[in-house]
Amino acid sequence: MALPTLGLDPGSILGLLLIQLLLLLPPEATTTMTMTGTGGQEPIPRVKYHIGDARRALSFFHQEGLQDFDILLLSGDGDTLYVGAREAILALDIRDPGVLRLRNMIHWPASNQKKSECAFKMRSNETQCFNFIRVLVSFNATHLYACGTFAFSPACTFIELQDSNLLPISEDKVVEGKGQSPFDPAHKHTAVLVDGTLYSGTMNNFLGNEPILLRTLGPQPVLKTDTFLRWLRYDASFVAAIPSTQVVYFFFEETAIEFDFFEKLHTSRVARVCKDDVGGEKLLQKKWTTFLKAQLLCAQPGQLPFNVIRHAVLLPADPPAVARVYAVFTSQWQVGGTRSSAVCAFSLRDFEQVFKGKYKELNKETSRWTTYRGPTITPRPGSCSMGPPSDKALTFMKDHFLMDEQVVGTPVLVKSGVEYTQLAVETAQGLEGREHLVMYLGTASGALHKAVVSEDNGAHLVEEIQLLPGQEPVRNLHLDASQGAVFVGSSAGVWRIPRANCSVYESCVDCILARDPHCAWDPQTQVCRFLSAPNLSSWKQDMERGNPGWACANGTRGRSYRPQSRPQIIKEVLAVPNSILELPCPHLSALASYHWSHRPATIQETSTTVYNGSLLLMPRDGIGGLYQCVATENGFSYPVVSYWVDSQDQPLALDPELTGIPRERVKVPLTRVNGGAALADQRSYWPHFLAVTVLLALVLSGALIVLLASPLGALRARGKVQGCETLPTRKKDPLSSREQHLQPHKEARTSARNVDADNNHLGPEVA
Repeated sequence: MALPTLGLDPGSILGLLLIQLLLLLPPEATTTMTMTGTGGQEPIPRVKYHIGDARRALSFFHQEGLQDFDILLLSGDGDTLYVGAREAILALDIRDPGVLRLRNMIHWPASNQKKSECAFKMRSNETQCFNFIRVLVSFNATHLYACGTFAFSPACTFIELQDSNLLPISEDKVVEGKGQSPFDPAHKHTAVLVDGTLYSGTMNNFLGNEPILLRTLGPQPVLKTDTFLRWLRYDASFVAAIPSTQVVYFFFEETAIEFDFFEKLHTSRVARVCKDDVGGEKLLQKKWTTFLKAQLLCAQPGQLPFNVIRHAVLLPADPPAVARVYAVFTSQWQVGGTRSSAVCAFSLRDFEQVFKGKYKELNKETSRWTTYRGPTITPRPGSCSMGPPSDKALTFMKDHFLMDEQVVGTPVLVKSGVEYTQLAVETAQGLEGREHLVMYLGTASGALHKAVVSEDNGAHLVEEIQLLPGQEPVRNLHLDASQGAVFVGSSAGVWRIPRANCSVYESCVDCILARDPHCAWDPQTQVCRFLSAPNLSSWKQDMERGNPGWACANGTRGRSYRPQSRPQIIKEVLAVPNSILELPCPHLSALASYHWSHRPATIQETSTTVYNGSLLLMPRDGIGGLYQCVATENGFSYPVVSYWVDSQDQPLALDPELTGIPRERVKVPLTRVNGGAALADQRSYWPHFLAVTVLLALVLSGALIVLLASPLGALRARGKVQGCETLPTRKKDPLSSREQHLQPHKEARTSARNVDADNNHLGPEVA
């Protein structure tokens, strides 16, 4: 691109030079006239928020001296959130949508004796030897049941409630919690209370190599898995427990035992135990007699499976048999140096069919797991039936606890570069009457994603909220539909996040393109509102297509919905000679592409460039007029912002087509390049200019060094060769030897004169 200089003063030339140098910056800093926001088919968050962003109202609770707010429990009336933290349990009043208030708090620290024993066993007295609350469930209307690590000596207790307040814990009510809470706070665990009975999955010893499924409390006998039979691998890691009609499902991850072609292959499992299991009379006494497990498979066709499960939740349905389980998976293998995640859906019917299918058995001769093809035993081993099973069935169960078939899930969301850790799901009914799956996903980097899954168009990410700095993970999620909020537990505190942010969409176009089933456009009030009822016929929403041209076709006064159409408001900007104007373009969506247009003529590339989305404009003849930043998303184009640039020396006549449009005089960032007073809110581009100048100087210096390196190398080689031919090979004293070493360098310096401009050696006569 040539730099025109005719008719320009030195200041204008310097300004144009600055624009030319900005074009040399890397693509991260400077873009072309068209800025694309999307790439590829993978969903990306349409809008991103950070902590402190006024567009996304959040509530945060923290308590000085407390940390590790890991366990969340909602009260039956929905007014109180109980939180299990490190050595404390809190009751938070959540009735006020904007504030989380502390109702009361009780401390439950580990005893000094237990802390001393913990430190003696080579555990950290600063990070591990505390009582981390790991189980917090509602036992009945008047009591909670809680368990903690208790400095690597798990303990449990009942906590009495009085008007939703927590009463202090008596030491005589604390009992051993082995098998209900892990020893190590870093170990994963799960627990669920069903009909007054607690089902837990955790590590059962100090070393953390003895996983166990345990049933305690309630009227039924205590049962656990048999450690000697190795039903669970030593590294089993439990992530969820989900009750069903007759059984309880446990979801966990462990190294595979049935695959011998891959060392330490991780696999995701679902285990099943029957609620009416009473254990064996002679065999498997006080042990599960209905324990079965199967492999969970979450994979895309032709791709490596997502073999590490992180969390699982149940989405209830009517009838219960058609309910679905949604689980978050990551991969053992990193593709391209980054981890990826997937959410898969499983049907409870598929679970039932797999657990009614064939078994696997270990061939002791070949040490391989094969399909069991022996005779059928009646009643079926592992089935849920009243009364203790026969000894024959129990003998069979000892070795046939692994199912032959896999439970195959359907991927509903796949995202690379993100490691999801927590999941909460719900359904939302749109204006068209269809149910849409809404997922809230916590990440290992402290962010929260809101995803919507449609039947026809797959999944899309509505927003991303960065809650925590750095690599602090989201530790727990709890969705409260009655409060319309998602509660997030972290190491520092508890967040309350409204599940929808409709008010941020200031126009019908934005509201429709967001494709949030919780939001719809109200034409009467010209506001994007929370959809409280699906029968509002006058409201606008298009979840399937996201087409504002159709949904906003009835004369809304929001941002224009016709491509390249008449602006709704024009921002007037006064161009100052010998200056550079910056016209900002707000990026409302990461899914849109942006470009600038100019009326009445096209944009002159010699006087403009795009820097970080803003148009940098060098005022000159013919540069005035209407400038619009146009966004294109989902095949629909609309102006994001419109500027009318006018010159104080030569005012431009008003375009008749723009008559009647409201105008607003604004001051944009301005850089003066040749004296004079700048605007009050100017922003200097001299740091950018100096940085570009330094970079340009380094590039030119590097090129000059490369050009000079070749002739200098040839001269040194010629000098060394000449020195070897003239120096005699005789022994000298040290002083003479020094002169011998200096002689070739001297010849090399003098021989440099014997080279012409084309790097050709000249004879002595020519030299």
